[in-house]
Amino acid sequence: MTPPASPTPVPTAVSVVGIGADGWPGLPETARSALRAAEAVIGGPRQLALLPDTECAGERVPWPSPLRPAVPGLLARYAGRRLAVLASGDPMFYGIGRTLTEIAGAAAVRVLPHPSSTSYACARLGWPVEETEVVTLVGRPADRLTAALHDGRRILVLSAGADTPAEVAALLTERGFGPSRLTVLEQLGGDAETAYDGTAARWDHPPGDPLNVIAVECRRAPDAARLGAVPGLPDTAYENDGQLTKRHVRAATLAALAPAPGELLWDIGGGSGSIGVEWLRTHPSCRAYAVERDTGRAERIGRNAARLGVPQLTVVTGPAPAALAELPTPDAVFIGGGLTAPGLLDTCWDALPVGGRLVANTVTLESEALLATWYRRHGGELVKLAVAHAVPVGGFTGWRQAMPVTQWSVTKTAEL
Repeated sequence: MTPPASPTPVPTAVSVVGIGADGWPGLPETARSALRAAEAVIGGPRQLALLPDTECAGERVPWPSPLRPAVPGLLARYAGRRLAVLASGDPMFYGIGRTLTEIAGAAAVRVLPHPSSTSYACARLGWPVEETEVVTLVGRPADRLTAALHDGRRILVLSAGADTPAEVAALLTERGFGPSRLTVLEQLGGDAETAYDGTAARWDHPPGDPLNVIAVECRRAPDAARLGAVPGLPDTAYENDGQLTKRHVRAATLAALAPAPGELLWDIGGGSGSIGVEWLRTHPSCRAYAVERDTGRAERIGRNAARLGVPQLTVVTGPAPAALAELPTPDAVFIGGGLTAPGLLDTCWDALPVGGRLVANTVTLESEALLATWYRRHGGELVKLAVAHAVPVGGFTGWRQAMPVTQWSVTKTAEL
């Protein structure tokens, strides 16, 4: 995230101390010294309660809610004083350390990490950390877990509270992963550490301790749809009214769009949202806006995104190019509908930075002529994609040709 234009006043020293469920006894002397020396200690109520009054005399300041907007003001309030910030486990792993370094700068922050809940959980389970996927549901919808579900994979879910295990079990069952085994590990590293397990489909444990991590050993039900990790999901994975970029063309389109981690896509004429959905499924840090003028289809895009594990897809309801005016600069643009709308191609081209990609698909002669004009002007690649499916012909089998799709793809260069 982009730091503020003017530097935020910061305290003389900001020590970010990771602390576990074992509290003060589990801290190394370096972390204890930072907390003893602090004139003020900021943290969540649970973390602050772990500090002994006899050791830490500094003022205790609970985090306000919402947290991030309050950080610059708190840093300014304690400017010139020694400040410590408490965090659960490793402050740089889905923790406050990231926010503080983004706002104050890495040079102004000293991070003293504690083993993360992920490290503890993998140690208890015997799972290699580097082979275990981590999904956080803290402040995020449970639907995000769906994109990580693949048969045989191991996932650690960072829980949002006591109700999260039951929520995860219900989602797994709904998504066809009811046979998956769940292990809930509570109060990792503390005296009250405990664990219990069961299968998602038969989960009947009551809510337990809010401080928990959920380990998932993914098992797909035999009759559940198999969704791969690359673009080209089955057409049946999408709720649609016929406005859907079909599977084989979709895979070719995503290959031309070439998503990379952190990049942002405009999916114009979203239809069922399949291009934006599969762009986001390529990497958790990718971002996408689906622009759709029809309200019913816009709502359908949201449902598809949630069901396929990318609820972060932003749906913009309105006609293009007018609906594009306030969107952030894209790294890539896909136009799947409305190509002949006045000014649409010009607006998309002008919005792209150098190195940005534009891909447009059409099945009509009028739009094909327009793409041919832009191809002559800007180069790139103009291809026709034709797919035929084998179908019964009496007692035999023949080919049924789908409507061919003309696709123009181009990368914007400084000369164009």
